[in-house]
Amino acid sequence: MIRVVFNQKGGVGKSTIVCNLAAIAASRGRRTLVVDLDAQANSTHYLLGEAAESAELGIADFFEETLSYRLRMRNPAEYVTVTPYENLTVMCADQRLSDLQTKLETKHKIYKLGEMLGGLKKEFDQVFIDTPPALNFYTLSALIAADRCLVPFDCDDFSRQALYRLLENVDEIRADHNKKLKVEGIVVNQFNARSNLPTRVVEELIAEKLPVLPQYISSSIKIKESHEAARPLIYLEPSHKLAQEYQALYELLDKKKR
Repeated sequence: MIRVVFNQKGGVGKSTIVCNLAAIAASRGRRTLVVDLDAQANSTHYLLGEAAESAELGIADFFEETLSYRLRMRNPAEYVTVTPYENLTVMCADQRLSDLQTKLETKHKIYKLGEMLGGLKKEFDQVFIDTPPALNFYTLSALIAADRCLVPFDCDDFSRQALYRLLENVDEIRADHNKKLKVEGIVVNQFNARSNLPTRVVEELIAEKLPVLPQYISSSIKIKESHEAARPLIYLEPSHKLAQEYQALYELLDKKKR
């Protein structure tokens, strides 16, 4: 199962959702890979901390090598870095992704990520892809490679307008490039139940029959502590309310998959 977490809007919690769901999968014995396609490398640093700076190979190396067709491509497993957590690995991102983007677009390398991940099917039970906050070469590559798409949503009217455009874009990508792609659900993130606006906006999305997942993720300072410690919540404080919400979300998705 390959899941992409995608929203064209920044600051909605893509990396946080990717890393926490992946960590829960790994803690339950699933061989899990995170693919970080964002040049900001937030997922990479969240999972590796300071060790991110010493990773030998990553996803930028893979894309760089696709541009040199005379070179023998490495085994896909060589781009994977082990994290401190059992069963959890990452394909690291770095700033070179920004530098490579135009060349990759010009050379039409849009299907290469899916081909590479196809070569890792026997190695991993679950793959989570983190994407940049834009519909660009990397997000399109991820949506073409993925089976399922999760959409983080942060409960305001600007986000809602962007959400409609995003869902239209995913529908078009499904029709043109990846018929197996399915929007698995909208993840309501940074939710404050005591505020009227988030509750109203989410209720309106549900009334419109959009695929809002029934497990919401609360707003909490604990997630910032988790980022600072470079430890997903299941490893930092598994009994915390936020960690429990992520586990409930993972269980919901796991049941939907069956």
